[in-house]
Amino acid sequence: MAPGSEIRFVHKHMGLVPGWGGAARLVRIVGSKNALQLLSTARRVDPDYAVSIGLAEEILASDVSRSLDQAQKWLSDHTKGPSSVIRALKKVVISGRELPLDEALRIEKQVFGTVWGGPANLEALAQGPKHKGHNTDD
Repeated sequence: MAPGSEIRFVHKHMGLVPGWGGAARLVRIVGSKNALQLLSTARRVDPDYAVSIGLAEEILASDVSRSLDQAQKWLSDHTKGPSSVIRALKKVVISGRELPLDEALRIEKQVFGTVWGGPANLEALAQGPKHKGHNTDD
């Protein structure tokens, strides 16, 4: 989150509640106590508070060009790689977060089957071991 920025949930003042899963996701991110407080008060959430409740991961540099570089690096770190694998990762994480364990495990197994032996997996295997120094004899 950029220094000097803020987040506000102003739905109540507009006679609304968050839609399309916004409230449910907020509860999962910050907990029910914080979600209720944010939604019922439209409190201005500054970067420090956002980080402290888990609404933001970090506070970016105050210099605009540096913060843009940081944001681009964060995005690259999270999206670099084959799109099929990124989609699969998102699906298993969301399933693990939102579904009962038995259903999440079923989906994880199903998704694993879509990437195992797929182009990205075969390419990675062809490039050799990624864990240099790993000794299975220990």
